[in-house]
Amino acid sequence: MVGVFLAFAFAYFLSTLMRAITATLSPALTQEMGLSAQDLGLLAGGYFLGFSVTQLPLGKWLDLHGPKKVHLSFLVIAVLGCICFAMAESFIGLWLARVLCGVGVSACLMSPLTGYRRWMDPGAQLRANSWMLMTGSLGMLASTLPVQWLMPMTGWRAIFAGLAVLVVVSMMLIYWVVPVWEKPSESAIKSSDEEAGYGPIWRSAYFWRMAPIGFFCYAGLLAVQTLWAGPWMTVVGGYSPVSAATGLFAINLTMLCTFWLWGLVTPKLAKRGISPDRLIALGQPTSLLVLAYLIWMGPNLGDSTAIVLTLFCVTSSFVSLAQPAVGMAFPPHLAGRALSAYNLVIFLGVFVVQWGIGLGVDFFKSLGWSPVLAFQSAFSVFGVCATLSYVYFHWANRDNSA
Repeated sequence: MVGVFLAFAFAYFLSTLMRAITATLSPALTQEMGLSAQDLGLLAGGYFLGFSVTQLPLGKWLDLHGPKKVHLSFLVIAVLGCICFAMAESFIGLWLARVLCGVGVSACLMSPLTGYRRWMDPGAQLRANSWMLMTGSLGMLASTLPVQWLMPMTGWRAIFAGLAVLVVVSMMLIYWVVPVWEKPSESAIKSSDEEAGYGPIWRSAYFWRMAPIGFFCYAGLLAVQTLWAGPWMTVVGGYSPVSAATGLFAINLTMLCTFWLWGLVTPKLAKRGISPDRLIALGQPTSLLVLAYLIWMGPNLGDSTAIVLTLFCVTSSFVSLAQPAVGMAFPPHLAGRALSAYNLVIFLGVFVVQWGIGLGVDFFKSLGWSPVLAFQSAFSVFGVCATLSYVYFHWANRDNSA
């Protein structure tokens, strides 16, 4: 099982590198392509849009065909997306290539989580989820200073060509080590036929209780970590592009360690009866307080801006427990659909938050406000939405049900 985890983890590492790389490349792309804040948000969001549109059919395909076959099929599209991005000559070309990349890597987390739901006990599932996210943070880490160092030597086009080659390598590893999906038992097949489609997921009160915090809180973490942390540091914090890349490196290194620790702790907490819901309820408010402090202090934080952004991401990691919790709330034959449906919620949220912050920045600047105040105002709108989603999370559980 270690080899299976490593093969899946390498593919997920590449997917998160692709996801986060726009934050580091944003100065170069803005200069070369003349992109506005809205364009930058839309470009980054194109990845998440492509990612999102596949999630519902992906869940069915995973339950039917298993992680190996589905994963390999999707990664072919990821290779094509990287090649198209490397060859793009316009914003439209870049955006369409990002959509293809999003489609291509959209199974990189759902495939292993679907497999783990069948192959592992609940405690091990929580650990595997956290360590997959740790691997994802390593990919985001690689998208910061290493990419910044490579840029003067290779340029961003060669970097994406290299990513295409690495995706092919990951496909070979998955083909060699991931087991063939075993057909479910006849009773499970009969139950699955009776529960065809996503009906059991959409009817679940627990799913809808977790949906808003996934859409705003979890998506907000990803939106900040993969895009808006960089521009916030340069515009509000006054960082240089190199200093901002260093800040992003620190953020992602800290997140790597955070998810590693979650992987160690969550199985022990599960044995003690401490549920992911309880951890989210206790821990998530800290991220909202840190976000409020970040917005209120703004440029006054100066060199400490990266530290506060890091603290926001770390405290937001409580909500990452929602995804495996949703998967474990359903029987194994529905795991692919449950996980993919929740992933759809998350990545639609990332698309909306990333683009929405960009729209907000441009809108407030059009009112004659300074860039710093425009960023603070756009982040404030996001903060209000995240707070309301957390309030709903509590309200929907007012009867203390699961």
